[in-house]
Parts: sequence; C-alpha cells; structure tokens
Amino acid sequence: MSSRTNTDSQKYHYFQFGLLVTGETEAEHLPKLFKSLMESGWCTFKVLRRVPQLPPDYSQKKKKKLKATGTNKGIPDKYIQQIAWEARKHLNRPDTYVIMVDDLEHDRRQQAQQVFERYREILDTLPATQRTHASVHFLVNMLEAYYLADANAINAVLGTSLADYQGDVEDIRHPKNYLGNLYPNFKEKEHGGKILQRLNVEHVLSCPDTCKSLRTLFKWSVLCMGQPLSDQYQLLNGKLFDITRSQLDYTDQ
Repeated sequence: MSSRTNTDSQKYHYFQFGLLVTGETEAEHLPKLFKSLMESGWCTFKVLRRVPQLPPDYSQKKKKKLKATGTNKGIPDKYIQQIAWEARKHLNRPDTYVIMVDDLEHDRRQQAQQVFERYREILDTLPATQRTHASVHFLVNMLEAYYLADANAINAVLGTSLADYQGDVEDIRHPKNYLGNLYPNFKEKEHGGKILQRLNVEHVLSCPDTCKSLRTLFKWSVLCMGQPLSDQYQLLNGKLFDITRSQLDYTDQ
C-alpha cells in the first residue's frame, strides 16, 4: 500500500479509471456501479470500449507467452488491438488505471483461472510501468446479480416489493433469468441502468462473506488511489476472490 496519505491523494491527484467491458449493458451503464467512489470527487470511471469476450484458451496444442510486441498465435491480433492497445493509450496519462471487466457466467466458473490468465497475458504485454495500472476483474455470475443484493433499488425502478436475496448473489446461477422470472417485463439495459443509478454498493458489500469478486474489484480501485482501507465495502476483513486478489499485491501508487 502507498505511504501517501489520504489528504495528499485528494489534494494532488485525480484518478481516471478506464473500463474495458464485454457486455452491452456494461458498455452503457457500468460506471454507475462506481458512483460511490466517484462522489468523493477524486476519481472518475468511464468505459473505454466494449471488447469481445475471451474464452479460456484458443490453442490447446501450443500456448506461448505473449511477446513484448503484443503478438501471439494463441490470441488473435484483433483481441490484442482492442484490449492492450486501448489500455496503453489510456495509460499514457498520469494517474490513470484500466480495468478489464468480464462476466463469469456459471458455465465458465470452473475455468475462471484460465479466463483470468488469458486477459492477464494481454495486459502483461503493456510496458512495465503500465502493467500494475491494469487489472482483470469479474462480475459473478453477471452484473444483474448485484441488483438482487439491494432490493430497494429494484423496487424503486420496477415497482416490486422484493426483499434482499438471502445468500451470496454471486452464487445465483443465472441472475438475469432469476430477475426476469420475478419481473417478466424486465429490460436489461433500460431497467438495469436505472437500478444501477440507485444501487447502494456499500449495502451490497456489507456482508463480509459474500460478493468476493466485486469486493476485490473495489479494493483494487481504492488501493490504486492510495486511500486507507476501512469497513466501507468490508475492505478490511471481507472475503476476496482467490483468482483476482493476486493483483492487489502489485498495485502501484
């Protein structure tokens, strides 16, 4: 963690987080998920680009490390262009960070490590000074899961009378279908954007035993800004996602 004090971070730095996303709703609305961080006035989150979702591996026979030039037979050039090149462009400015955000649907949960490594391989083609400013994180199993942890946000938009989901929403097999069964007229982008605008992420992350992947994403962001960890979002003692938490050791502030 940085030795810089919270006051120093606020006074001299304005942090810009660029998001690379794979989904349509995320491309339009994901920055709203971070509104509680942006309300501090010290950072902003914006979508840089929607990119294709990577499968765990393209080449089972040959899996080579990416070269510094960003070329590799295992990953098509178009993915390198859309991820690494976009990240490099954003990271050319001071106090900038990039977050690659992908859904980790139920069918891919058993391959989470491989999926993570594919994205991480591309980001590791960045110059050494930029690599620790880029990370990979997952919405588990998809963005809509987190709506169900804050029923007040859903009720305000859909006029329902739901209660918070009892259990870990990251364990819901297909959150979009789950929500659609509760409200058949649910429209992913239209209603999702309005729910995200009202979503209380501090409430979503209030249980230290749940939402490990989302908490890891927020912890990485807070560490990048040199902010002290607190009980907000349960960053001090809350559980983290084993696969993406490794990036917390390399936050470069």
